[in-house]
Amino acid sequence: MNLIALGLNHQTAPVDFRERTAFAPDVIGDALRNLQARDYISEAAILSTCNRTEIYCAVTHDDGAADVEKWMGSFHDIEQKQLSPYLYLHRDNEAVQHLFRVACGLDSMVLGEPQILGQVKMAYQTATAATTTGKLLRRLFQHTFAVAKQVRTDTSIGNSPVSVAFAAVDMARRIFSDLSRQTVLLVGAGETIELAARHLQQQGIGRIIVANRTLERAQQLANHFNGSAITLTDMSSHLAEADMVISSTASPIPVLGKGAVERALKARRHQPMLMIDIAVPRDIEPEVADLNDIYLYTVDDLKEVIQENLASRREAAEQAEEIISRETDSFAAWVRSLDAITLIQDYRGQATSTRDEVLQRALRLLNNGKSAEEALRFLAHTLTNKLLHTPSEQIRKAGANGETELLQAANALLHNKKNSSQ
Repeated sequence: MNLIALGLNHQTAPVDFRERTAFAPDVIGDALRNLQARDYISEAAILSTCNRTEIYCAVTHDDGAADVEKWMGSFHDIEQKQLSPYLYLHRDNEAVQHLFRVACGLDSMVLGEPQILGQVKMAYQTATAATTTGKLLRRLFQHTFAVAKQVRTDTSIGNSPVSVAFAAVDMARRIFSDLSRQTVLLVGAGETIELAARHLQQQGIGRIIVANRTLERAQQLANHFNGSAITLTDMSSHLAEADMVISSTASPIPVLGKGAVERALKARRHQPMLMIDIAVPRDIEPEVADLNDIYLYTVDDLKEVIQENLASRREAAEQAEEIISRETDSFAAWVRSLDAITLIQDYRGQATSTRDEVLQRALRLLNNGKSAEEALRFLAHTLTNKLLHTPSEQIRKAGANGETELLQAANALLHNKKNSSQ
């Protein structure tokens, strides 16, 4: 097959090294063309995300993998001895299976996460635009997309949230039938809040307000999601605007008290509010839960859901692995068929050439006054002899040399009914 997958991910390399080996979107096209120009590389695609950098190549020599590794180190100006310990290499069927698992979210930091499939599709589109894909990678990626779709359809691997941020947003989505009409106040500006903002945006949230201790950081995050920014000290005056609050700060004491929430409810004329506190220690005073029209959930409430969902995803992952194993075999069978297709095409080409040659000789007989019957007999006799000559000679040689396996293969190929029945 001569397919390789060389790379590193969150399991093999720390984040600072993953950052050093990442490919920026605006350089991938040139990088791919530069890689394909090397002696042993015929096709190439690069998948680069925050959690992984992987290079998929069709190679023409066993040294192709070493060539790709050398190129990767050179491109990022990293010495080979620094790079090699973090890398993994998959060949042929293992490379196919690996890409299938990646696209289905089975190799992700969060089991079954769906974003990776979009990133795999983007990697393929970029490689296609750079004209560095051929028959092998085109078929591999198309097959990958089909496998990922089947896994999503036939298993429940993507149905249950398994991160705190996603679980919080999923709860909001279930409570509010139309998030496009809701306003969310995000308290904090760390990784969890950023992830929650991303999920909310994907769900079509109407408005985002980010509150943080420093206004600059709040503004940076808000700008990514077309939101507005405030400081924690300004939060009380904006709390009434929020239909939901998701809070995750590093504060050692609560940042939202019962009094502030009571005043916000009064301003809202007791229109209900959803409050999700995913901070440890808690950001919202526990007494807030005693207020009417307030629905307060803590990280512990979400963790119970997450553990149940994680168990469900693990069961679904087992089903997905079965699908992937079966489809890996299917892809391998397609690759093996390529040699047969080439052989058939060559044999048909030879037969067609022979037919045309004998046909021209038969037509000349007609033009020279021979009867149609004579020309047809000549055509049938000569064509039969020419088509059977080479196979017959090879079978005679095989018999003389005692090549029993070749004789049996010839018998099967020729579908010789007389010998088959004996």
